[in-house]
Amino acid sequence: MAAASLSRLSRRASAAAAPSLRRILSSTATAPAAPSSSPPPVAAAAAGADRVRWDYRGQRQLVPLGQWLPKVAVDAYVAPDAVLAGQVTVHDGASVWSGSVLRGDLNKITLGFCANVQERSVLHAAWSASTGLPAETLVDRYVTVGAYCLLRSCTIEPECIIGQHSILMEGSLVETNSVLEAGSVLAPGRRIPTGELWAGNPARFVRKLTNEEIMEIPKLAVAINDLMQSHFSEFLPYSNAYLEVEKLKKSFSIPL
Repeated sequence: MAAASLSRLSRRASAAAAPSLRRILSSTATAPAAPSSSPPPVAAAAAGADRVRWDYRGQRQLVPLGQWLPKVAVDAYVAPDAVLAGQVTVHDGASVWSGSVLRGDLNKITLGFCANVQERSVLHAAWSASTGLPAETLVDRYVTVGAYCLLRSCTIEPECIIGQHSILMEGSLVETNSVLEAGSVLAPGRRIPTGELWAGNPARFVRKLTNEEIMEIPKLAVAINDLMQSHFSEFLPYSNAYLEVEKLKKSFSIPL
């Protein structure tokens, strides 16, 4: 008897609670969604503009430092992703290829006529050289510096070849018509005399160059200069604003 009365009471309570539960569920389903945490379009556009400006500041071709501004001749080629900072001078017909860094923040760096610094090379100069020799970095005319080289406060006289992955340390000197083979390390204050081939780590004399080999040294620099001209053709001599005018002309059908 008591059990029957308890079951009747529970059925009445559940029946009474059902409409209220339905109302709660329906109100939950139709309630407006909570505001999302994503920024409005205007804020997103502003953030994108800031990011673009930061990207531009993070990668620049010419970086002035104080009163020093890199100087590049009109017909010299500097790749868009190369970096020239401070006291850097690039003379006529010279070329600085992709990924190279010429950092003249402590002393001068000079790249002579028709010289070339190939990909991923680094040129730097110290305040002073412990050897007492000039601390500037000079790469003279018709010099070819191979890829992935490191040159610091050294002098390379005209018509020389520095093989790729080579290191020239403070106060080192490479005289005219000389060749340093790839992967060599020229110790501080060491000198490669005229017309010699050196190689190794540390670099040592290998042999004298033949007259034919000496004649080929400037030809290599000239060949790279010719190749540079094809890269120059990828850059417009004028602005590309005329492309926007063409778009407007097509969209509005305005005879110009």
